[in-house]
Amino acid sequence: MVSLLFYLRKYKQDRIGRSTIYVRITIDGKRAEFSTRRKVHPSTWDAAYGKVLGVSQEVRQLNSYLSKIRTDLYLHADKLRGRDQALTAVSLKESYLGLDRPSKMLLEIFQEHNDRVNELIGKDFAAGTAERYKTAKSHLSEYLRRELRKKDIPVQHVDHAFISGFEYYLKTKRKCSHNMAIKCVVNFKKIIRIAYANGWITKDPFANWKARLKNVEREFLTNEELQQLMDHPFTNERLEHVRDCFLLLYWIGLCRCKKTDP
Repeated sequence: MVSLLFYLRKYKQDRIGRSTIYVRITIDGKRAEFSTRRKVHPSTWDAAYGKVLGVSQEVRQLNSYLSKIRTDLYLHADKLRGRDQALTAVSLKESYLGLDRPSKMLLEIFQEHNDRVNELIGKDFAAGTAERYKTAKSHLSEYLRRELRKKDIPVQHVDHAFISGFEYYLKTKRKCSHNMAIKCVVNFKKIIRIAYANGWITKDPFANWKARLKNVEREFLTNEELQQLMDHPFTNERLEHVRDCFLLLYWIGLCRCKKTDP
């Protein structure tokens, strides 16, 4: 709910004893204020109704001006709601004063990040890292589309409930293991930290989210599984190279173990 209050800062007066009229916006207990750039004598101010006392032409014009500010603020509040943007005291003030900037969109930020990572493959990032971020963005896009019926959302809309919902979606609908889901959310967390560092959001929604990986007991491959791995015809040369490196390390390790056996 939007609450508006017009008031005087009586402790600040000009040379002829006039005080500036201010507007205080209150939404969900949070406040934002700005000056109307109009001054009146405190003795003529009606604090209960937030207007100037009197019937002169000057008084009527001033009260009409204050009334227009009130109307325009409510119109800007409706505009923010219509754009599906966060309605806060600060955002309403900035919208009215023309200080608001277009909201950065979540997937837009994610794609910009991924593009930079792709350009730095072989320098600052490995190809596998770029692929993980690509997969995380794909899961996030799917979550928005299937669960929230949105193509994208302003990054300000990401909160703790959104993060928990994404984690739950990965584990249930995408059938990801606990650790896989957590790693995906951690990749998403980097995007939010970028938004926070750039001032696109005013608080970090991950502040109360904790990543806890589970210890996993990995079983050894059986001889049959090793044989399947050796015989599998990979169509990707990189995967063939990874398979050969793995098998080489396996056989080297096995030989060393045999030499140390009693």
